Amino acid sequence: MSKYAKLDAIQAGHLRHFHNLASQIDGEWRHMGTQEPGQEWLDAYRYQISCMAYGASVAHYHHLPALRSVFKPLVRRLIHKMLRREVWGYWFNTSLAGDRTNPDRKVLRTPWADPIVRENIMYSGHLLLMTSLYAMLFNDNEFEKPDSLVFHWDPVFFGFGAETYRYDNRTLQAAILAEMERNGWIGVCCEPNLVFIVCNQFPIIAMRYNDVRDGTNTSEVVLEKYKKAWAEKKMVSSNGLYIDWWFVEQDKPESSTQVGFTAWANAFMNTWNSDLVKSLYDKQSLGFITVIGGQVRLHDPVVAGIYRDLMDAESISPHNADVLAQARRTSTSVAPNKFPYSQPTFGYVVQWLSEMGRTVELQGLLDFADAKLRPTWENGGLYYPRNDARHDDSGEWAHMDPFSGNACIGYARLNVTDGQKKMWDRPWTRDFLAAQPWIDNLDLSQGVNYLRGLWDRDENALIVTMKSWNGEEVTVEPIARKLERGTWVIYVNGEPVKCNTVGQSDSLSVAVTVGAEEVDVIFQRT
Repeated sequence: MSKYAKLDAIQAGHLRHFHNLASQIDGEWRHMGTQEPGQEWLDAYRYQISCMAYGASVAHYHHLPALRSVFKPLVRRLIHKMLRREVWGYWFNTSLAGDRTNPDRKVLRTPWADPIVRENIMYSGHLLLMTSLYAMLFNDNEFEKPDSLVFHWDPVFFGFGAETYRYDNRTLQAAILAEMERNGWIGVCCEPNLVFIVCNQFPIIAMRYNDVRDGTNTSEVVLEKYKKAWAEKKMVSSNGLYIDWWFVEQDKPESSTQVGFTAWANAFMNTWNSDLVKSLYDKQSLGFITVIGGQVRLHDPVVAGIYRDLMDAESISPHNADVLAQARRTSTSVAPNKFPYSQPTFGYVVQWLSEMGRTVELQGLLDFADAKLRPTWENGGLYYPRNDARHDDSGEWAHMDPFSGNACIGYARLNVTDGQKKMWDRPWTRDFLAAQPWIDNLDLSQGVNYLRGLWDRDENALIVTMKSWNGEEVTVEPIARKLERGTWVIYVNGEPVKCNTVGQSDSLSVAVTVGAEEVDVIFQRT
């Protein structure tokens, strides 16, 4: 069994935390409270939910591909949460617009509640990718059926009655495509008048998965137009970072001084634009991430900006303790940023590092989080609780937001090098899933953590490794499905316990007791 990689306790803890949050009763958002009260900021529910779905997806695809019954209900529950009005209802107020997103605006717009029809790609793009992943990973067309994505706008004490907006995955995609075209193919606006590079990566990936299911080439056509549009606008600033956003009406960029949006964009743009993403890493990470004396650190954007300026003037190592000390000293004289909310930079960066395969930097930041950012275990789940302070008294990173602490760190630990790119290059197809043996009747709700779950074609072996999260004994009955005809032996912890001939039925099952010790179950054709 040792030749088969398995999840460690920490990775399993992140998955269980995803399950714990997704399983809360509707309207309960324990541990998910955000800095900004109106769900408009970057740690909002929609970002936490979607990142947990992406984390579950990479865990299933790269680590536990035979455990369809474990991951399908988890992703399904997260989609259900994404459709809650608490998640998308912010848009009614945000659609009013204002001079923060459009400096030339003098009057508010007439608001609308439909979160899909115009702009708002920071919600609709994630919903499209979540539902496209659901179809790709599980060959389930639930959200491809008409009216399968329904939004009920029904405030109690204002308005003239309830409104309902009905979509499915493909009409959602059509709405996004219409908005892309309206903006000259640079992307769909998030907030009114602002196109963010990062938020448009998610629907592009979703279109690729939909193309595979439909036999179309929408993503190729979109990318051709998207790349042409950005070749004219210039996606990359002179400092190497991507622009933060594009003002549509003013037709001008907002340059970036922070690494967050660049890091997050790279974590997903690596799917279709890998050469550019990898070529820019050193220039983009400079000053924000340092490796000095064996310690990996993430730095406040003010410190990082000063560090980068000093590096421009000195031809020395990009990881320099003296320069860092000088940058920290100089930063104390800079007036503090009066904006009340902090970006979830830690979460953005660890997603980026995991996709880039920067194992030293990633492990260094994860070690820092474990040592300094209060890792917390609850009901078998691992998360990092919120802390609004930006840094501690020594200048070290201290901030932890619920997006990073609930979802992004878990995603980074569950992803693999080029994880998103590998899924883009080789998405699962209907034919692949129809022929692939898998294990049914297992679920995280049973109180069991799943550490292995794979089909080894060379050995004709279907394998699962389990243990209960709290040490209590639980009886489960894994069902092996899509087995070829022949004689199969079931082994539990290396001992044969059952021998059956598979004929008309393509399945076998065995009841096993799972407790504090790992239990290995193998279905093997002889």
